[in-house]
Amino acid sequence: SLSIPPTPGNSIVKRPNNDGLYTPGSVFASKGYVPLYVYGGYSYFDNMQDFFSGNGYRVADRTELKPEEIHFQNIWGVCDEDLFTLALREIDREASLGKRFFAHIMTVSNHRPYTYPEGRIDIPSKTGRDGGVKYTDWAIGNFVERARSKPWFDHTIFVFVADHTHRGRGKMDLTPANYLIPMVIWAPGKIAPQRVEQLASQIDVAPTLLGLMNFRYESRFFGADVLAPNAPQRALLANYQTVGWLEDGKVIELKPGERTRV
Repeated sequence: SLSIPPTPGNSIVKRPNNDGLYTPGSVFASKGYVPLYVYGGYSYFDNMQDFFSGNGYRVADRTELKPEEIHFQNIWGVCDEDLFTLALREIDREASLGKRFFAHIMTVSNHRPYTYPEGRIDIPSKTGRDGGVKYTDWAIGNFVERARSKPWFDHTIFVFVADHTHRGRGKMDLTPANYLIPMVIWAPGKIAPQRVEQLASQIDVAPTLLGLMNFRYESRFFGADVLAPNAPQRALLANYQTVGWLEDGKVIELKPGERTRV
């Protein structure tokens, strides 16, 4: 959401003076788009409400769903299909006013206890991570099919990206294999199918999207457009106490107390 290197210790989302920052939302807002942040849980969790609203996003969370609109919920929030229902409604609201939108949607289903509505997939709820992943995948597919009927669908770029793997937590070592996540950028008829092998990390998502849209803007991002010529071949990794730089098959780790490791 900021396209900056990961920081050790508390996330910037939880730190003071974290409003008015340079975000993808601020770039889109400068181009006449409405930035939205849509979350399936309560947005006060991890201070997301204050962070995103303080940075120019309109925030919508589970509190905007009526009880009869919620098919399933657990401690994390509503199931992904209900989150996507909320997202579609918020997007339709802006589109009906003739406004363009940038929607940052954050799902919650793929966490323990891996519970979700019955009858959606062939793996029973609360039986493990495979079911959580498969339900999330089903919900994304269902979201896309519902979006196809919208008048804004043919003018929209979809970006699907994970925030972390189930192994990328911990407090010390940064094993690259534990940080591999999927990213799909999809716009039928507008972006030709291809597989990009460029080494990249989450800080590159926003510049790459803005590059695909041919936006001209004055950047404060640390990330890069991975589709641009001469894009840097590096990735940044982090956990709670350690930050790392991956390049040429090596990881440089910076640990507490000015300790380093290659």
